[in-house]
Amino acid sequence: MAIEAVREYFSSLGMLDRIHEFTVSSATVELAAAALGVEGARIAKTLSFLDADGGCILIVAAGDAKIDNPKYKAAFSCKAKMLTPEQVAGLTGHEIGGVCPFCNPGGVRTYLDESLRRFDTVYPAAGSASSAIELTPDELFALSKAAGWVDVCKGWQA
Repeated sequence: MAIEAVREYFSSLGMLDRIHEFTVSSATVELAAAALGVEGARIAKTLSFLDADGGCILIVAAGDAKIDNPKYKAAFSCKAKMLTPEQVAGLTGHEIGGVCPFCNPGGVRTYLDESLRRFDTVYPAAGSASSAIELTPDELFALSKAAGWVDVCKGWQA
């Protein structure tokens, strides 16, 4: 399971105690926010897209942000096409609801959206549909081995 790989990763960094695991689902922004007792915007949702070569791009964005198709196309030179449910596990190594920016297969490129920078800490999933980890945006950038920061979302306010 992906949660086990994520646990091992954070354990090796001495950060295992920062993972929250729930007895309820945290598979959506709303469910994760309720499980954590935080505003939905602080949930760092991981969105999975096909790149122009059939690979995977992950965009980690604030819970209140939505992909802006023209911005996405300008940044990645292709249309924003989300992975199908059948593609998600194969390309990301995670199941739907637990897709996260950690412990992904080689070739998966992760980017963080600017919508996250307005928070002191955010909560991405930690490899399952009932987990999260609290990180600063800078920690998230480093620990996800992100390829960069992008501005590809709309609908959020600074």
